[in-house]
Amino acid sequence: MTYGLIGKTLGHSFSRQFFTDKFQREGLDAEYLNFELPQIDLFPSVFEGRDVRGLNVTIPYKQAVIPFLKELSDEARAIGAVNVVKVTADGLVGYNTDVVGFTQSIRPLLRPHHTKALVLGTGGASRAVCYGLNRLGLDTQLVSRTKSSGTLTYDQLSPEVMAAYTVIVNTTPLGTSPAVDTCAPIPYDCLSERHLLFDLVYNPDETKFLRLGREHGAQTRNGLEMLHLQAVAAWQIWND
Repeated sequence: MTYGLIGKTLGHSFSRQFFTDKFQREGLDAEYLNFELPQIDLFPSVFEGRDVRGLNVTIPYKQAVIPFLKELSDEARAIGAVNVVKVTADGLVGYNTDVVGFTQSIRPLLRPHHTKALVLGTGGASRAVCYGLNRLGLDTQLVSRTKSSGTLTYDQLSPEVMAAYTVIVNTTPLGTSPAVDTCAPIPYDCLSERHLLFDLVYNPDETKFLRLGREHGAQTRNGLEMLHLQAVAAWQIWND
């Protein structure tokens, strides 16, 4: 049995180590492979000569993989992004466990004044984060370098906006090793102890985004627990 991860650059994959350790610990005759695809058109090659049972999907293919799938779960359809693919007798089915992992990880950190969130980035992960935050009762606002309808740009993050939006979630790859000196260009001097910063990046443990938040008194959490929770959910989907 083969499971795996598809993406463009997978040098620091959490999933492969997580599942390899799981298979060894539980004595399962299975392997977990990283499939680095320069372009999504190569997706069918993953199945050639392999008994693939399930796949995780990461940047930048969470939306691009959808045309290859026969069916989507209700959540994946609502979010418009897929991070888990299940192989069935009838074809490939797409799911989104990012929302499960994210909401379970951030929920214990939320306080009554956390009613509005800035979501940095506009990719597939940001869709799951917005969906999860909305389910938790928070209003969300996307932030991007590029101006578009319904999206703020970083230079629009005034002190007033920063005071109102006390949850900030980074869904971009900024800060990921080895580019540890990069971070989203938010006005960090506007942060306070009322703010909660959540970074989907988990390598390094503390990104520059989180470090600057902590130095200004904000509560912080990285994406490692989220990844663990979504991986557990993915395994349940593959074996249901």
